[in-house]
Amino acid sequence: MDEIIAKIDDPETLSMVKKIIPFHGYLSSGAFIGLQMLQIAQRLLDIKEGDKVYVTCETSACVPDPFQILCSSTVGNKGLKILDYGKMAVTINKRGEPGQKVTKGVRIFLDPKKTAKYPVLHAWYMNERKVPHEEVLPVLLEAGEDVYTWQFVDVPVPVKAKKNIAICKVCGESFIRIDDEDICQGCSASD
Repeated sequence: MDEIIAKIDDPETLSMVKKIIPFHGYLSSGAFIGLQMLQIAQRLLDIKEGDKVYVTCETSACVPDPFQILCSSTVGNKGLKILDYGKMAVTINKRGEPGQKVTKGVRIFLDPKKTAKYPVLHAWYMNERKVPHEEVLPVLLEAGEDVYTWQFVDVPVPVKAKKNIAICKVCGESFIRIDDEDICQGCSASD
């Protein structure tokens, strides 16, 4: 893996990789794909250091981690949403301005039509055979942005609603009401 990392000649990418490794545990192909997607979005949306970034990842595996460590976009701060569709895809946008109903974002995905030009990457992506990260990562470095497709999208800017807190009639714990229910989701699920 050190040989692969040594091939990264862009100091900014190398710095990002060095932050991802301890957070993720190692440099996986999926984490590097997430990094490349972030770099594409930074260029397309003019994302600067310190900008609040919102990310919707369409997989829970590996891809979300670079956004957490490099953008501080987490589930807890509502900067990261995971819709686990099993797709190597993300939608990224900067914070909308006050009063703005929609903001410009970009949806980026690893395109199987484009990965087909890179047999090792394609075999890994389509799960045609077991391919170690050490074989996939050099191909991702070589291919760069050529294996991704993106399009600009309008992303609705959510309006922060006042929390409606209630006490569950079953367990007695407080919970955030979505409608006018009297029982929390946990107790409702156990019915």
